[in-house]
Amino acid sequence: MAMSDISSNAMEVLKRRYLAKDENGKPVETVEQMFRRVADAVAAADGKYSQQASIRGLSDEFFELMTSLRFLPNSPTLMNAGRPLGQLSACFVLPIGDSMVEIFDTVKNAALIHQSGGGTGFSFSRLRQAGATVRSTGGVASGPVSFMRVFNMATEAVKQGGTRRGANMGILRVDHPDIEEFIRCKKNNADITNFNISVGLTEAFMQAVESGSDYDLIDPRTKKPCGRKNARALFDEIVDAAWSNGEPGIIFLDRLNRDNVVPSQGEIESTNPCGEQPLLPYESCNLGSINLTKMLRRTENGWEIDYQLLRDTITLAVHFLDNVIDVNNYPLEEIGKVTRSTRKIGLGVMGFADLLLYLGIPYDSNEGVDLAEHLMGFINDCGHRASQELAAIRGSFPLFDESIYRDGPALRNGTVTTIAPTGTISMIGGCSSGIEPIFAFAYIRNVMDNTRLVEVNPVLLQVLKDRGLYSEALMERIAQEGSIAHIEEIPEDIRRVFVCAHDVSPLYHTRMQAAFQRHTDNAVSKTVNFRHDATRDEVAEVYRLAYQQGCKGVTIYRDGSRDSQVLNIGKVSGDKEEAPEAPVYAEVKPRPRPAITQGFTERVKIGCGNLYITVNYDENGICEVFTSTGKAGGCPSQSEATARLVSVALRSGISVDEIYDQLKGIRCPSTIRQQGMSCTSCPDAIAKVVAKVARYIEENKSGAVPQPLEAERRTPVTHGPKAASADIPSDNMRFCPECGAKLEHEGGCVICRSCGFSKCG
Repeated sequence: MAMSDISSNAMEVLKRRYLAKDENGKPVETVEQMFRRVADAVAAADGKYSQQASIRGLSDEFFELMTSLRFLPNSPTLMNAGRPLGQLSACFVLPIGDSMVEIFDTVKNAALIHQSGGGTGFSFSRLRQAGATVRSTGGVASGPVSFMRVFNMATEAVKQGGTRRGANMGILRVDHPDIEEFIRCKKNNADITNFNISVGLTEAFMQAVESGSDYDLIDPRTKKPCGRKNARALFDEIVDAAWSNGEPGIIFLDRLNRDNVVPSQGEIESTNPCGEQPLLPYESCNLGSINLTKMLRRTENGWEIDYQLLRDTITLAVHFLDNVIDVNNYPLEEIGKVTRSTRKIGLGVMGFADLLLYLGIPYDSNEGVDLAEHLMGFINDCGHRASQELAAIRGSFPLFDESIYRDGPALRNGTVTTIAPTGTISMIGGCSSGIEPIFAFAYIRNVMDNTRLVEVNPVLLQVLKDRGLYSEALMERIAQEGSIAHIEEIPEDIRRVFVCAHDVSPLYHTRMQAAFQRHTDNAVSKTVNFRHDATRDEVAEVYRLAYQQGCKGVTIYRDGSRDSQVLNIGKVSGDKEEAPEAPVYAEVKPRPRPAITQGFTERVKIGCGNLYITVNYDENGICEVFTSTGKAGGCPSQSEATARLVSVALRSGISVDEIYDQLKGIRCPSTIRQQGMSCTSCPDAIAKVVAKVARYIEENKSGAVPQPLEAERRTPVTHGPKAASADIPSDNMRFCPECGAKLEHEGGCVICRSCGFSKCG
């Protein structure tokens, strides 16, 4: 392997995330040894099918396949193959049943998957709506969104395999009664941070959107209508939320199930964290991507695609991915059983934007879209032929006779192709990510001793040098702007071809996604990028176009639409007038406690006695909370600590809404065992009293005293005074949590170009 093929940045990513390490965190293998470890482990599966198999010869082929950077498997395979953990899949879907036992069984299973390096998708649609009766306890259900927070907190506590943070997809059907709460649940960018969320749309709903009619909400428990909403109004809510901060995305559920390979095994309810891998409950999938920049050959007339090399690469890659299914160490026995019954694989591509640059084809052109469809059609056809060839030797997947393919040639794999995000492995491969356009053509990086290093797209760099246009000053300008669209010193013919993500119209983003989807078994992960000044109507137009063009889902991001501004261009630390590379938080100091306050003390019954909660305020709002317990006991130290922290937070400008969201619903065993309780724990009681006093301060004009909690309706009040907190970062995904560099939205995910961090795992 030529080490020069791997950039210095990619080498750092490999050392940090992929190479085996000793107990002190130091790498104990080289890059070549890593690829040999993976090749040996995956090739060993051939011994299961033939004693005469040349496992060493196959290992050499797999080794060359990866070290040539023609193909790379998903990150868990590179990290874990040939090592004790041995979990090689990227994508999992787990079911969530409508009982406490089922819910927390799934929490446990998800934690095991995250620990092993995988990402999980869930549908919360089976959970009964908030306020529904729970017969076993006589209480009321808290609803899907409350349990999403439980899953989110569990994910926060688990770091995947020591290298990857847990990632989840949460989906709720559009006909669930709590759908509006779900749409709004990530309005605060700091809430439910370990989830991507998507609304599951149905064909009936989309038809109702077009006609402007109402549609039924369905009770998850009885499966009967329990209300109606106007489809167009709800569609507008989805659009508004996505316009505001990029979430939720949308998934077309009926289309996922139209392509369900084995409908006898149930419905597909969810996908993995980036939306591209629809799976049955307990199903997993391993992915890999072909580097299209390695599928080119130079001719007298320029570059062209080497289709024979591409065909050979596809055949060997399908063999590789099928072997992964056999050598995989699944985190749950049920997952192994279901996965082996369908043997789904996901072969995709990366470097498509670079391929277009080499060929001189603009991304946002009919020629580019046509090439995408032709190329993916070729890959899908060759992939299915390779799967048929394996089936002739090894047999079809076990559920083939129940599948939609049962009347055709035997297939080894229930699905073959997927377009996945490739943030980290495309860095290793030295190419653009997935099927995304180039995000920016140049970056400025700070290296040792405050040296500024400009990294330029290699294709553009070569063209500029060939045309005699290269200069350091021009490179600096490109790095500042990211795009070359408005740099008049660069000829028009170059500018027309070298378009970046924000030069491409959202409609062409969508058309490109649809072109790949037409020849992809599973789904396509892609972000439709919008300029900051894009309107809600433009977002709605893309959603409608995606539906009309046959996409299975859509993720959008409007530049600068949330605190997590992601453009990683033109900004370096050391430039006083510009934003720093790492997050810098304003120093926050609580205002002094006023000398005179007024307030209320309320006695709240909790599971272990009485809790007395005092909330005081002045002309600036709530400034002090303290508690004491009755003679029956309780946990005074914990409730006092909670009250003190709440007091400091409120005097520091944190909103009551934020504090309420963090404390509400925390459950204490001594409380939930008793019926008739208005609170579920001491922190929950504190949250409710603080929220009630905040409402009193905001709304009271007559001097009326707030009513006790026991006299209030069950629906919690979250309307509190909105503290001015513009200087307090509200989103932990603005900068990379590992290296501090700014993040990018692409491939349906959030990634860091500097260190390879990915929000989607």
